[in-house]
Amino acid sequence: MYYLLEKRDAIGAVCDEILAGKLDDQFPLVIWQTGSGTQSNMNVNEVVANRAQVLAGFKIGEGEPVLKANDDVNKSQSSNDTFPTGMHIAAYKAVAEVTIPGVEKLRDTLAKKAEAFKNVVKIGRTHLMDATPLTLGQELSGYVAQLNHGLKALRNTLSHLSELALGGTAVGTGLNTPDGYDVVVAKYIAEFTGLPFVTAENKFEALAAHDAIVETHGALKQLAVSLNKIANDIRMLASGPRSGIGEILIPENEPGSSIMPGKVNPTQCEALTMVAAQVMGNDVAITIGGTQGHYELNVFKPLMAANFLQSARLLGDACVSFDEHCASGIEPNYKRIKELVDNSLMLVTALNTKIGYYKSAEIAQTAHRNGTTLKEEAVRLGYVTAEDFDAWVKPEDMVGSLK
Repeated sequence: MYYLLEKRDAIGAVCDEILAGKLDDQFPLVIWQTGSGTQSNMNVNEVVANRAQVLAGFKIGEGEPVLKANDDVNKSQSSNDTFPTGMHIAAYKAVAEVTIPGVEKLRDTLAKKAEAFKNVVKIGRTHLMDATPLTLGQELSGYVAQLNHGLKALRNTLSHLSELALGGTAVGTGLNTPDGYDVVVAKYIAEFTGLPFVTAENKFEALAAHDAIVETHGALKQLAVSLNKIANDIRMLASGPRSGIGEILIPENEPGSSIMPGKVNPTQCEALTMVAAQVMGNDVAITIGGTQGHYELNVFKPLMAANFLQSARLLGDACVSFDEHCASGIEPNYKRIKELVDNSLMLVTALNTKIGYYKSAEIAQTAHRNGTTLKEEAVRLGYVTAEDFDAWVKPEDMVGSLK
């Protein structure tokens, strides 16, 4: 069953050329094909066979074939196990080499910013409305935690993604393969890629279902959701420059308007949220694709692979771009932050434990209605003295531990 050395070496030589990108123009197929990826598999088989013929000094179709596409190149294989194996290898590599490093880069920058701004007291917001204070560092630390949880979730899926279908052949039984073939090839692929691939324990699952792709992409979607929230917060906190919130300053990378001179927009935030939307859309397609396992074969493989790879690469690349052109340049607008804190009615929450909720609410509502300060109304209503107000209402004492 094993290859003759000259055939093995011929296949290896052509595969090296394919991996080096020398034959990219020989793979014209699109993903809209048979759901097993058979056309793509046979595209590879035929390119290997034809190129081997040329390397042997013949013209394509001339003389006795050096390699036969089905008998030699596809030996011990089926599209049904090679294509999902390729899916897992490509998906794992994209996550490990693009997504995770990109997210980690952004996470690390936000962590540094959180530490740098841990003492910058600002107003918090819930329901888009003023709330009690926190620090800018605390706010950013929430983003860091989101990305840490997302990375953990992503890594937790990789064990399933590391399982390879190769050796299952047509329906998972391993028909027409030598004994132990699946274990040997998985071990070689692991050594070749430097990634922890193993043979799938159950080949029937590996061919008929792509739950590993669905699972890992679900973690990519989680990261997309987190990144969308982070980008939205940052662009809203930076809104202005004179009529918005304007609590933070972000880099001014390029002119933002073709008609309004001097206008600068949060383009990196907008780009990141569009990437997040694309990943969420891809997740819908992958979820539907995952349902299309009919008996012994899932038949949405090309679509699932293409959408997964786009998501993994987009997320990693977008995080790097957002880090370099936005996050790394975030700075507090100290004057604006102080102005908003000083004017916030929600500082009255500090009086809850002193005079009760209802009197505190009356102070806030009266100040809002009259356009006065909390202190002015608290003293006028006779609920606290000016001295007590100054002692009790301190924004810096309302943010909890800064450690």
